[in-house]
Amino acid sequence: MTRKGLLVIGDVVTDVVALHGGPALAGLALGTDTAADIVLRPGGSGANTASWAAHLGADARILTRVGFDTGEWHAAELRRGGVRPHLRVDPDRPTAVVIAMIDATGERSMLTNRGAGGHIGVDDWDDGLLDGVRHLHLSGYTLFAEPGLQLSRLALAEAALRDVTISVDPASTGFLRSFGAERFIQETLAAQLIIPNLDEALLLTGESSAERAAERLSLRYGAAAVKLGSRGALMARDGKLTARVPGIAAEVVDSTGAGDAFAAGLLTALLRGVADETALNAGGRAGAEAVTAVGGRPRISASDLGTDQLYPLNTN
Repeated sequence: MTRKGLLVIGDVVTDVVALHGGPALAGLALGTDTAADIVLRPGGSGANTASWAAHLGADARILTRVGFDTGEWHAAELRRGGVRPHLRVDPDRPTAVVIAMIDATGERSMLTNRGAGGHIGVDDWDDGLLDGVRHLHLSGYTLFAEPGLQLSRLALAEAALRDVTISVDPASTGFLRSFGAERFIQETLAAQLIIPNLDEALLLTGESSAERAAERLSLRYGAAAVKLGSRGALMARDGKLTARVPGIAAEVVDSTGAGDAFAAGLLTALLRGVADETALNAGGRAGAEAVTAVGGRPRISASDLGTDQLYPLNTN
């Protein structure tokens, strides 16, 4: 049987998204109230990528850990989005929570509690997870706690043994800096593709340009796709740039999940065997679609919503 599955290992997060009208954090009134539109959304870098991949037609699965508080809701949301969830409910911890404050430009500042997601480990792994899987995508957040680091080592080794291709997303400059750039590279060298944003690429390489960073990373991994936000993206393979695409114009409401959507678009296209430029454009289209709505997942029509719908907390 031909393998076609895309397995993501990563986080599921309860996103509390607050849209305020001011410039970045300066728009918050200290010591008193700031009016905002506040909504609750399912999120998490890994879960967002899996959801966008399913939205784009991939056979997407995710391995993750959720908490006792919202685990059933998250499982239902993943299934409704077309993702096959493989998750363990942590009886002692809540699901990870991110409070995302979105300014007037769509840029976000985040407060993060990793909750159950920070405790995913080798006990969550099963060799059967790779049955029918062609590609493994690892969210960098998984590596930033010791249990997840051990899981990542196991999953990468098993994928390599089964000739499953691998990609990795560094996920966060803050966590990456604390973990160590060279250490991150050494832990993920089994991957054949890395998908950083510009800040992550520069941090991982010490270079001062996206082009040089991509080329250098591609010498370590084989291929590197660097996300440049509104300026597009570029790809390098074996030390040479192979493609560059401009950004796609979009009305930015919320940039949450745009990079995750890009990764999903890129991967689903590459798995279809298209050229690098075509794959970068597919990633760009998904990212552009992502920024036009609140939250990090594809839009779900009202007719698809059931009793476990996405609950608005406040609608000013």
